[in-house]
Amino acid sequence: MYLDQPLENSKLALKNRLIMPPMATAKSGIDGGITQDILNYYEEKTKGGYLSLVIIEHSYVTLAGKASKNQLSVAEDSLIDGLKKLSNLIRNNGSKTVMQVNHAGSAASEEVTGMKPVGPSAISNPSKENAVMPISLDKEGIKEVVNDFKEAAVRVKKAGFDGVEIHSAHGYLLNQFLSPLTNKRTDEYGGDITGRIKIHLEIIKAIREAVGDFPILLRMGATDYREDGLTIEDSQKAASAFAQAGVDILDISGGMCRYSLPGVQEPGYFAPYSAAIKAAVSIPVIVTGGITKTEDAEVILRDKKADLVGVGRAIYKDSNWAQNAMRSFE
Repeated sequence: MYLDQPLENSKLALKNRLIMPPMATAKSGIDGGITQDILNYYEEKTKGGYLSLVIIEHSYVTLAGKASKNQLSVAEDSLIDGLKKLSNLIRNNGSKTVMQVNHAGSAASEEVTGMKPVGPSAISNPSKENAVMPISLDKEGIKEVVNDFKEAAVRVKKAGFDGVEIHSAHGYLLNQFLSPLTNKRTDEYGGDITGRIKIHLEIIKAIREAVGDFPILLRMGATDYREDGLTIEDSQKAASAFAQAGVDILDISGGMCRYSLPGVQEPGYFAPYSAAIKAAVSIPVIVTGGITKTEDAEVILRDKKADLVGVGRAIYKDSNWAQNAMRSFE
């Protein structure tokens, strides 16, 4: 049995290998604040403490990076007290919790933010239907983004979470820098993989300096699932650089293909990518995607394709999934 084994060789020690990945609920207030609806939702999902870790849905670091209406926010200090209620609830239920912080970049819309979307380059977002042409960020804009992520991480720590996860997947801003489909810059933030992850390394460094020994996770869109997209070799190089820069756990998902692979239905469809990344780093790796049965999770862990397994939609549909899974080992 693998799913019920603790994770001990990590800054974020966990009691088992089952995590609930971030899934947007659209239950926050108009200002991105915590509502009773959100508290009720996470209470239902985490009661009994069967999940080792709950990663909270993506939360915007600045209004310009807000992805959708009723998205959670970590953009203001005034939101910390509400976030404390959420972290306390989950921890009191017996699970650890990490907050995911995000900037939507060219996946944002003027209708939601009141501002023109930005991106690494003036290229419309291939992960979004009817995407508009974003404004290419200048270096001052990049500095602001780095600072926004740092400030958000400080708020997450103050709110009592067990760690912070940087979102660089699913076609959002940091993923737009990572992917050659959307990053056509000719300065030091573009070009080969070293340039395309420069903003990531600056964010990791800024967060690490601001939060000290606090665990940092990074969700990485390891494939665009397109021939002209991110290669697995570049994903491995990026993952290795993130680990060296101070990331404690890598969370593997999709890039411009978002959270699925077109035409691929098999359980754990990102597992080949997590396995390749696990081979390139010594830190723990999470994989999520299409895992709906305990046996599927067991196979991924047994075959060492990941260290932790995220079960999203199955837990979303059935709040007793984690309980049933962990009790099957008793």
